[in-house]
Amino acid sequence: MSFLDKVTDAGKGVTGKMQNYSEVNNLRRKILYEEERIIEIFADIGKKYYKNPEEDPQVFRALCEDIDTRRRRIKKMRFELNTLRGFKLCPKCETENSDKNQYCGVCGARLPDIDDADFTSLEDNDYYTESNQIFNADPSNLH
Repeated sequence: MSFLDKVTDAGKGVTGKMQNYSEVNNLRRKILYEEERIIEIFADIGKKYYKNPEEDPQVFRALCEDIDTRRRRIKKMRFELNTLRGFKLCPKCETENSDKNQYCGVCGARLPDIDDADFTSLEDNDYYTESNQIFNADPSNLH
């Protein structure tokens, strides 16, 4: 292998890492945008209800559906982000597992796969934002 081949290979490795870094940052930016938009929609719901508590429920339902759509996008983007990093996050114990695994190495739970029919389903304990403290979907936390 000549010196030029080694330099070319090193350049390809750096280019690949830069593309991966760029994709990670792009996904993070998109997730942040969706989370910010969810917060804005919650504020819109509150304002609409405050101004008119008797508002047509369809108005609120449409806003809630928009939130759920954005939550599904976030879920998919987080999966893609973790895949770029080379791991899958266990939905049960939140352990990082190799992206090659189908089951968690700690608790044995089935790891998510983007091709699963129920991948985009939302669970009651899903959080709306990255902070995991602002909006918990569990209504028992409101008291």
